[in-house]
Amino acid sequence: MKKYAVIVAGGTGTRMGSPLPKQFLMLNDKPVLYYTIQAFLDSYKDLEIVLVLPVDHTDMAQEIIDGYFDKDRIRLTAGGDTRFQSVKNGLALIEDESIIFVHDGVRCLVSRDLIHRCYEQAVELGTAVPAVVSKDSVRFIMEDGNQVLDRQKVMMVQTPQTFHSKILIPAYQIDYKDKFTDEATVVEAFGLKIALVEGEETNIKITKPVDLLLAEKLLEGRASAFN
Repeated sequence: MKKYAVIVAGGTGTRMGSPLPKQFLMLNDKPVLYYTIQAFLDSYKDLEIVLVLPVDHTDMAQEIIDGYFDKDRIRLTAGGDTRFQSVKNGLALIEDESIIFVHDGVRCLVSRDLIHRCYEQAVELGTAVPAVVSKDSVRFIMEDGNQVLDRQKVMMVQTPQTFHSKILIPAYQIDYKDKFTDEATVVEAFGLKIALVEGEETNIKITKPVDLLLAEKLLEGRASAFN
């Protein structure tokens, strides 16, 4: 089965307090986006990447690709005003029947094991959305107050959200709605159920300066484990 990873890297540096988009910030002397791309290329030798970026930043991404990677396995396309449109633009480059991973460009610590678990479940069930159980107490806000929820039944959703192309590509032909926060919500709106797969606590999303510090420590831990 063909494999594609649509990596969406449309974030800005607003919460980072940086003029540079967070996917281009340096982490152990390499851009955050480098680690994300490398994780997928290492996971499957026949996997191809569609990298979706704001048009203003395609030159920076091309420099990363030229400096570190096999250009034949990576294609670039411009993102849209919403995540929905950005993913749709990425999917437009995929014509083969395939398994498609959709991943946040700033989840740079995704592991090979998680990518493989998502692939294997998507082959079997058509969908694989990684999630972890909430470690915090959770409350639901209502008009007349709030109530506690059973945190064992609250899942924190991650990426790569992974689907058979026969599910994901048709789903993205429906009209956009504000409730589409990720690929799973689009596929559900298309009328299909989502199958979860166990995510990873270390599969963090880089959004704030503290996340960069944590990612640095996690990378150091991985390097030590292999030495």
